[in-house]
Amino acid sequence: MSDDETQTLHRAAGRAAADLPAPRIPAGDTPAPWLLRLIAVGLVLAALNLRPAITSLGALLEEVRDGLHMSGTLAGVLTSVPPLCFAVFGVMAPRLARRFGAGAVVCAGMGAIAAGLALRPYIGSTAGFLAASALALMGIAVSNILMPVIVKRWFPDRVGTMTGLYSMALALGTALAAAVTVPVTGALGGDWRSGLAVWAVLAAVAVLPWAVLVRDRTPAPGQAPASGRAEARPTADAAPALRITRSRTAWGLACFFGLQATAAYITMGWMPQIFRDAGVSAGTAGVLLAVTMAMGVPLAFVIPRIAARLKQQGPIVVVLGLCGLVGYAGLYLAPAAGAWVWALLLGLANCAFPLALTMIGMRSRTGAGVVRLSAFAQSTGYLLSIPGPLLVGVLYQHSGGWGLPLALMAGLMVPQMAAGILAGRDRTVEDEC
Repeated sequence: MSDDETQTLHRAAGRAAADLPAPRIPAGDTPAPWLLRLIAVGLVLAALNLRPAITSLGALLEEVRDGLHMSGTLAGVLTSVPPLCFAVFGVMAPRLARRFGAGAVVCAGMGAIAAGLALRPYIGSTAGFLAASALALMGIAVSNILMPVIVKRWFPDRVGTMTGLYSMALALGTALAAAVTVPVTGALGGDWRSGLAVWAVLAAVAVLPWAVLVRDRTPAPGQAPASGRAEARPTADAAPALRITRSRTAWGLACFFGLQATAAYITMGWMPQIFRDAGVSAGTAGVLLAVTMAMGVPLAFVIPRIAARLKQQGPIVVVLGLCGLVGYAGLYLAPAAGAWVWALLLGLANCAFPLALTMIGMRSRTGAGVVRLSAFAQSTGYLLSIPGPLLVGVLYQHSGGWGLPLALMAGLMVPQMAAGILAGRDRTVEDEC
């Protein structure tokens, strides 16, 4: 959830665009080099801000709970807010982009992230903290959806390169917030409010390049001017309807996406607390989360390439699922003694996310089908992922330990593997519909 798009969706968008006649534009309308450089800087800065709101909170969750007198159940609600916001607000992004332009929406999204992160530590109530968090996550949701769109629009001949740059920036922001939030908090006097609010500065910096792009009307490469509109309405809307809900593969992908998102948000929200309860220091617990998140940087490039060479992706699904099962078992049996091993194994298990997006691109024959399958799998998946972090909080609160929550996490790996095997079969949704 998802976070929030990777190389697979970019390739799908490219296939969809290839099915349409390319409009001709005058040679003088090509974007200036300085504009493309500014957009590249804006993409990197925006990507850096798409996860710190979540992982910085995970590193200081115990202090936030104590400071706001928050129960374990309410903390579970807090860790369920990201997928809820991604599901609810993410669907608004295409409509907002058609009306105001993608650059303007991303600029507003960065502003919302900055405002939410700056306000939430100082509101002084759990409800206010949740509301400000939702504001930041709304900005993340719309920006998360539009980043790949902007890459495809402005860098059609460098999609792979720009996607890699954007993906690495996203993973870097995720790991950085997990690793340095606790040390930064200590350097700022030990106040958790300052430790959380400092990430608003990074979001405010990301507003600057997008503020320049809000009024820019230079046509993207290969795109005609939008005749007074911020951006032309996508002609792909005219593609014939595909009843995606009739496909077992689509439902398998949605369940697989939702269960891997559940595991990811439980990990980001609760893993530092598991280590801290086992006697690991707060700083080390944050670094362990950073290691888990950083595993996605190299593997996001490796796993899709391996998956694309296989007709069926079930074996990869099983391997990643087994890594998760061993990692959760280790957290139960020896959380402190084998902390680094469990962090690495859970980092491998979290790479089910790029695998899910790869399968979305492989389970449809047409670009339009990939777009519809992606929308269905991700929106349904994020909705399915909402109860998981909340249930972990409830079990932790009422059982007084991590035995039941870890049993739940491990138990969810079994249906995740089953759904992934179903989604990984060599067939397309067009055949099933």
